[in-house]
Amino acid sequence: MLDDRAKLLLKTLVERYIAEGQPVGSRTLSRSAGLELSPATIRNVMSDLEALGLITSPHTSAGRIPTARGYRLFVDTMLTAQRDQFPAQSLAPDQPQKVIANAANLLSSLSQFVGVVMAPRRASVFRQIEFLRLSDRRLLVIIVSPDGDVQNRVIFPEVDYSQSQLVEASNYINTHFAGLSIEQVRDRLKSEVDQLRGEIASLMQAAVEASSEVMTAAQDEVVIAGERNLLAVTDFSSDMGQLRRAFELFEQKAQIMRLLDVSSKAEGVRIFIGGESHVVPFEELSVVSANYEVDGQVVGTLGVIGPTRMPYDKMIQIVDITSRLVTNALSYRK
Repeated sequence: MLDDRAKLLLKTLVERYIAEGQPVGSRTLSRSAGLELSPATIRNVMSDLEALGLITSPHTSAGRIPTARGYRLFVDTMLTAQRDQFPAQSLAPDQPQKVIANAANLLSSLSQFVGVVMAPRRASVFRQIEFLRLSDRRLLVIIVSPDGDVQNRVIFPEVDYSQSQLVEASNYINTHFAGLSIEQVRDRLKSEVDQLRGEIASLMQAAVEASSEVMTAAQDEVVIAGERNLLAVTDFSSDMGQLRRAFELFEQKAQIMRLLDVSSKAEGVRIFIGGESHVVPFEELSVVSANYEVDGQVVGTLGVIGPTRMPYDKMIQIVDITSRLVTNALSYRK
């Protein structure tokens, strides 16, 4: 356990390093902390903090910088998030895809780091399906979700249907199957396919497959904005190896998805520092994330990815504000 003096010195060191990006020496720490302590006493405390793995000394400097463990202790026990630090923001109610894209851009612009948003998890249900004849044996399937999101797929049936047959089939499908999950539709098709007219049964099966593809793709969507902001971060711009690894991470969206999925199991704002998440497997990046909801149900996760030397109090507020804006924008559409 740290005594109050050691906690104050660690807090001061972390805050100075976040603000300035330079190792903090004993003399600077003494002035900043406002303690009447000799340089020798402060050096002793710094030595103790280093032995605990909370700070470290770069080879090129006599000063100290926080480790990931030091940041974690600071975030968990010493951080006070400021409220109402930003002017009022808004996200207009719109199609979910547009809300998500706008949220990622908002996170990026407010934080000056990288904004990430996992698309809403949706029930595999359609509200309406329409067929449009594009050419011989080439159809466009238009799928409207319950929340009004529109997706489409091109299919290539074995039979060349007329537009009147397509209209009849879509009317039948929308009357008898709209609002059911894809799984329920599949089950009904197994028992009813013999009673359906050939073209309707065939188009129904094609529509189910197209809908299933759309829903699966939607589950895997993560929107990332502001990767180029890292070019302006000294911690990365001075080390091309770190910068390259960061950009490789953003290209491998599956890793980001796994991280956000872990975050979705926690309430409130969650912070991963350095390699803690095992999904962002190196020390230079931290993630601040939170869930967003629709009608009281958690449907997705969003966050900010940036250097471990980030102003965590500011990031917490940015992520918290944006999660509430997304919740309001998506719920309003309902």
